Amino acid sequence: SEMAKPNVFKVLSDSIRRDILVMLRDGRLNAGEIADRLAITPAALSYHLKLLKEAELVLEYKSKNFVYYEINTGIFEEIILWAEQFGGKK
Repeated sequence: SEMAKPNVFKVLSDSIRRDILVMLRDGRLNAGEIADRLAITPAALSYHLKLLKEAELVLEYKSKNFVYYEINTGIFEEIILWAEQFGGKK
């Protein structure tokens, strides 16, 4: 896949979206759980999740009556590989 959808870095620039990703590091959560932990409205959360999904940073799973979100580790591997070219690696 092409490394950064043009908006990956823009999506990551928001602290709430970074907080969501940190939460999802430990496993998938549903929208209610994320909204409760962040103390934001479901509407605000759904906006942030939409951007995270469009950037392919987060994957969505439907299970019974819930929608769960989890990190798309593949895109982070691509970002890390891309960023390493700027580090002082030999």
